[in-house]
Amino acid sequence: MDFISGEIIGIDKPLGWTSFDAVKRLRGAIQRRLRVRKFKVGHAGTLDPLATGVLIVCTGRATRQIEALQNGSKEYVAEITLGATTPSFDLETEIDATYPWEHITLDGVNEVLPRFIGKVMQVPPVFSAVKVDGKRAYNLARKGKEVELKAKPLEIKEIEVVKFEAPVLTIRVVCSKGTYIRALARDIGVALGSGGHLTALRRTRVGEIHIDDCLSVDKAVEIISNGPITFPDDYKINNAVAEAAE
Repeated sequence: MDFISGEIIGIDKPLGWTSFDAVKRLRGAIQRRLRVRKFKVGHAGTLDPLATGVLIVCTGRATRQIEALQNGSKEYVAEITLGATTPSFDLETEIDATYPWEHITLDGVNEVLPRFIGKVMQVPPVFSAVKVDGKRAYNLARKGKEVELKAKPLEIKEIEVVKFEAPVLTIRVVCSKGTYIRALARDIGVALGSGGHLTALRRTRVGEIHIDDCLSVDKAVEIISNGPITFPDDYKINNAVAEAAE
């Protein structure tokens, strides 16, 4: 691997980890392998701690490609529990309201889902990193302050039922950057005449990188620590490491 010229590594992010946790683990392994104190490593597209799946990690000069990589379409498999809502639209917060769900059928779900396909406007969750007057919305929400977010444009390219065992609905979604699947769970619940919140989420693809192409964090660290490494032709330890660490 040539960490300085840049590697793009697909990681299967574990449940409970932040995206930064995964980046920190890989950066530490690279720093130990190169025997340097600093090195530039970043990720393309954040995953919440309660989500698993594809996280693209870039090293060295490949970090310049992060913006382009995170603009790619994303595919998710999402589990939505109908009949209840939470303030965060997922399991981060406790249920705050319950609704009837017994009337919901598979035919009803298949009738509603196509409404969400195409270019739509979506209001992000208040428990999100969206900034309001320079402050993160989730910080304000956790302090009990009222947060009003504006709808943002996005595109949902595909959406289909994977499984429906009422009140749990599992769907596959292909969407653009900036889509909050938690907010989609909320909106689907409303469209079905009930409520809904996200109870599991797995990102299965980002651009051309599929979950089947990804490594566990431990496997990536093992390869970084023990696999063959190469250096760019213009490699000079001081200059190359300084550039990669910028």
